Amino acid sequence: MGERGGRLRGQLHQLVREAAKFGAVGGAGLLVNLAVFNLVRQVTDIPVVRASVLATIVAIAFNYVGFRYFTYRDRDKSRRTRELTLFLLFSSAGLVIENGVLYTATYGFGWDTPLQSNIFKFLGIGVATLFRFWSYRTWVFRALPPREAVLSAESFLEPRRPEPVRDPVGR
Repeated sequence: MGERGGRLRGQLHQLVREAAKFGAVGGAGLLVNLAVFNLVRQVTDIPVVRASVLATIVAIAFNYVGFRYFTYRDRDKSRRTRELTLFLLFSSAGLVIENGVLYTATYGFGWDTPLQSNIFKFLGIGVATLFRFWSYRTWVFRALPPREAVLSAESFLEPRRPEPVRDPVGR
């Protein structure tokens, strides 16, 4: 159990670190989302759910950069088109979840004061975040297979060979 328990602790530690980084980017994305949502609601006549969709799209773009270059920077980067396509697909599903909660509260129950809209926007973000965390780590930002990860690390550690010195006269 010693080696197996140590490996399990290491995997748990890695998951906690990943969740913390995901949370940091997500927290910043949450602030972007809510700021854009409230700004659009204050300065335009765009209906509440449309304003929320716009804010969510801005936050999705912000979050992709944070996830790719901070949370999942060590993950496979070889298939960026696939990664971005899946990110947008799962982000769109999260957008539907997030704004579905707001839509239901606003049009289903008539809860549409600014405070109620922010509460249900926040609740929708929370539900969608659970889905996004699972889908991003499972399908979008995939871990490198162990052999590739080791080869990548080993190639990084190999000493560089110096360039041959050339005679300035051209010989």
